[in-house]
Amino acid sequence: MTVENLKLTLEAARKNAGYSQAEAAAKLGVHPQTLAAWERDSSKLSYIEANKLSKLYNISTDILFFGLKNEFIRSLRKRSS
Repeated sequence: MTVENLKLTLEAARKNAGYSQAEAAAKLGVHPQTLAAWERDSSKLSYIEANKLSKLYNISTDILFFGLKNEFIRSLRKRSS
């Protein structure tokens, strides 16, 4: 799983939950630029922050980082081929 895939998963999770960056940032108590930075480079996301995001977006942290399990498995198979 690449950083690009993680970025898309974080952004997709927010959009699927129906939040703009500004709305989600306000609910999390962070600056919108902070949320944008997490979506650009989720490797800077702490466990506590990831937990808050997963609760806000109403998804598990596994899905937040890896997407749907079958999509993750498919990407692993592509890399090993």
